[in-house]
Amino acid sequence: MANTISDKIRHFFHVVSNIRPIIWICLYIVLTPIFALIYWGLPDGQFRIPDGAGTDYGSWLYYSIVTITTLGFGDYTPAHGIAQCVTALEVMCGLIILGLFLNAVGAMKSEIDVESELEKQRRLHAAGEKEKLIKTAPSILHNINAFLAYCYAVTTPASKRADEAGSFNPDFGFSDMADLYNPSGLSSDYTRRPAVERLLKSASRTSLYLDSLEGRIDMSLWPELMEDCFSFVANYQLFASADVFEHRPGDETAADKDASSNTKKEISDRIASWQGDPNKADSALAPYVDLYHFIKENGQLALKIETAVTRIASESQEA
Repeated sequence: MANTISDKIRHFFHVVSNIRPIIWICLYIVLTPIFALIYWGLPDGQFRIPDGAGTDYGSWLYYSIVTITTLGFGDYTPAHGIAQCVTALEVMCGLIILGLFLNAVGAMKSEIDVESELEKQRRLHAAGEKEKLIKTAPSILHNINAFLAYCYAVTTPASKRADEAGSFNPDFGFSDMADLYNPSGLSSDYTRRPAVERLLKSASRTSLYLDSLEGRIDMSLWPELMEDCFSFVANYQLFASADVFEHRPGDETAADKDASSNTKKEISDRIASWQGDPNKADSALAPYVDLYHFIKENGQLALKIETAVTRIASESQEA
């Protein structure tokens, strides 16, 4: 029973404390003319009134103000029970409302202090996470740039590739992928493996790195960047045709290699000669159409991630 009463009292004060101070001030002001109206309506003889003093509503409004503020000048004095009760009630209302007003002010100040501290903690957290992101920016950009370089190699005919990685063109056509089985020709690529294999290995490394960022950095501070990283990872994980381009050394005979080479040559020729919508290609080209869409989507995402990370790093240096 005692606990129930105590809980109700705590709940009452919790509710009262959440009422804004302006509400109590308005109630304090509104009560003054209400009590003045009550005094004005009381029967004659309830108050001792000095000679020459008025008894109109304005005079009782003056008395109400003096009473509720507990000034008590003594010029108007309640002489009988009704007047004394009403006067005492107004004094009590004034004191209670002032007390509740001060309590509300204290609660608001505490709320402001808590919000201020939370905002300070948020700023410190954001600054710390931004510093982490800036420290990892070189690694992010290295992985992204390597991926974009291989995207450029796969989507650019070998005759048009520069010695250095050119700029990836997200508007490439399906026929531009005809030389995907040629080596990338990039100065940073010391292997002689097909460009498409190097692309997918780079995509795997980049996907793993971006996936690990969320565990090390609060990426929610940059919602758009977080969404782009998540989409990049998800696109790679859902790229079902990756196995088609995977190289398995050691198990191939010379005849297998020749057959594979002839098949790749045939596929390359068909891609080079394809005109129109790649989605209408036959099933033999289906993995390459998937690759086309994969590069389109993740190439765009990589460009957005590169721009966002570079901008965040630049803003930090300017600050």
